[in-house]
Amino acid sequence: MDETLVRERIADVLMVLSAIGSGAHTERLAGDLPEDDPFSVLYEGINEVVENLVNGQERLAAYQHELETRLHTIEQQRNAIRELSTPVIEIWDRVLCLPVVGVMDTVRSAEMTEALLRAVTEKKTRCAIVDVTGIEVMDSSTTEHFLRMARAVRLLGAECVLAGISPSIAQTIVHMGVDLSQVVTFRSLREALVYYVSRRDGHAGTPTRGSTSPAIQRRVP
Repeated sequence: MDETLVRERIADVLMVLSAIGSGAHTERLAGDLPEDDPFSVLYEGINEVVENLVNGQERLAAYQHELETRLHTIEQQRNAIRELSTPVIEIWDRVLCLPVVGVMDTVRSAEMTEALLRAVTEKKTRCAIVDVTGIEVMDSSTTEHFLRMARAVRLLGAECVLAGISPSIAQTIVHMGVDLSQVVTFRSLREALVYYVSRRDGHAGTPTRGSTSPAIQRRVP
């Protein structure tokens, strides 16, 4: 093989390798060399490497697409779980209810407060009832979460009351010395709603037996 042809073959190899290095995998070396050509095996090897790189990239792109799809699904499920864990329900005209079930922590408290405040603003709420019937244990941290939530709601011009405090939780709150005098409380969601509607219509009379706070004498907007 003459020197000129050797240089051309080497130049072809370098050009394909350079293209591979720059990320372009469309270049191929001529595959029609004679079997006795000294560059035949080299050409086939380089073409096979390029083909493997292309297949690897395609598999990687497929895996990446699948991963992105799964992450999107997980995010949707996470948002759904978040919405289910902090449902804000409009149970009466401008009256919202936030049923709380399970354990309260800092993250969940922040999510609940954000969801409740957003709903209070969007629906021009007059009263927000936080129903804690589903909570079996309430420590000082949990109680403080609800107090901050109530204060935030009041800053938006709405009333915030607690409903569903069980006898055991009531005893715990008393033993901890937590001051709930600024929050209206009711034994059940039904009593809270009935009393609010009665006050709004001007037929409240005396406070219901479920109320436990002096603040309940305040006029509902």
